[in-house]
Amino acid sequence: MQINPCGPLHGSISVPGDKSISHRAVMLGALASGTTHITGFLMGEDCLSTIDCFRKMGVHIDITENEVTVEGVGLHGLSAPEDELYTGNSGTTTRLLCGILSGQSFSSVLNGDASIQKRPMGRVIKPLREMGASIEGKNDNHCPLRIYPSELCGIEYRLPVASAQLKSAILLAGLYAEGQTTVIEPAPSRDHTERMFRALGVEIETNGNIITLEPPEDLHAVDIAVPADISSAAFFLVAGAIVPGSELTVRNVGVNPTRTGILDVLRGMGADITENNFRDDAEPVCDLTVKYSRLHGIEIGGSIIPRLIDELPVIAVAAAFAEGETVIRDAQELKVKESNRIAAMTTELSKAGVDVEETEDGMIIRGGRIPHGAMFETYGDHRIAMSLAVLALAAEHSSHIIDPEVVAISYPDFFDTLMQLGG
Repeated sequence: MQINPCGPLHGSISVPGDKSISHRAVMLGALASGTTHITGFLMGEDCLSTIDCFRKMGVHIDITENEVTVEGVGLHGLSAPEDELYTGNSGTTTRLLCGILSGQSFSSVLNGDASIQKRPMGRVIKPLREMGASIEGKNDNHCPLRIYPSELCGIEYRLPVASAQLKSAILLAGLYAEGQTTVIEPAPSRDHTERMFRALGVEIETNGNIITLEPPEDLHAVDIAVPADISSAAFFLVAGAIVPGSELTVRNVGVNPTRTGILDVLRGMGADITENNFRDDAEPVCDLTVKYSRLHGIEIGGSIIPRLIDELPVIAVAAAFAEGETVIRDAQELKVKESNRIAAMTTELSKAGVDVEETEDGMIIRGGRIPHGAMFETYGDHRIAMSLAVLALAAEHSSHIIDPEVVAISYPDFFDTLMQLGG
């Protein structure tokens, strides 16, 4: 795909529903008693993998243009799947299902695509085994994972890293455990699981970085409106900030405080971003308007990293256009995403003439010169593909994106939306 430099971006857009919330809405809707109506659901490949897995376990899920309807089977109503549960490219589906399947009365096999088979699962397996789960993995760390029936007991577990996937897997297993389950985080990670638990009637308490769950007798279905995904909005926020003359609005974006690190960082770099039409239901939502502005480099690390881990590739693009040096540190988790995003972004930014240096836990980007177009690889990673497309909008000369269709994992209409704005 060829992308040419563009003039100012203008318009008001909607982006797909939040991927993290969409996954959890299907999972908890399936485990609830009653019918869950989900609006704003992300129809990307990852979330469709979650639906497919629960259909294989006997849950009736209906998809229409505007809504996903989940006929819940109750906390103990899942059925043994006849085939392995295939999670595609979705790490969220794989790791969260580990927690749910650990508490079932049947055996199951979890497997995914080539990327998932390379991604480490040992960090999830360890606490689940401490709860009593019986899990076998390839080399004890990779898919396929075989999960056998077992009796679970609640534990207190201190997370080695701030990870919403790890935390959620433990809490989901805690639904089936005897006694309390407590998770202690080193720093706050996204809290969509906890918010949704409370909405469905689960007794869960948060005290600072300590989350404690009492196992419920059942979950009670509620309707769920999924806000627009701030991770998808991030590409347009950066595009608006780096393409001269731009002003654009992204509507109905979820601004859960555990997810808004991207706003803090871009504002810290000098971006002009305003919030309007704020409202707070189960998740806080607002419209975000960004205007072109001159950016400057900053240091990004520490406790903010879990709040923007998925947005770091496109933040690296913003840093390439910013005056001065941007340092990204404490981001080792980028190495075990759909690709090694540190190595991928360092390699691709270098192709565009950016002065960038890979470090053990991040990268150093010395910006200020306009990058030039290049032939970009995507590494089978949707966020790498979209980040490089944003860079191409403001680069000198044309760029080519190899394997652009990987954006379908989280944002099937991404390139159509870029064209709508003038890209």
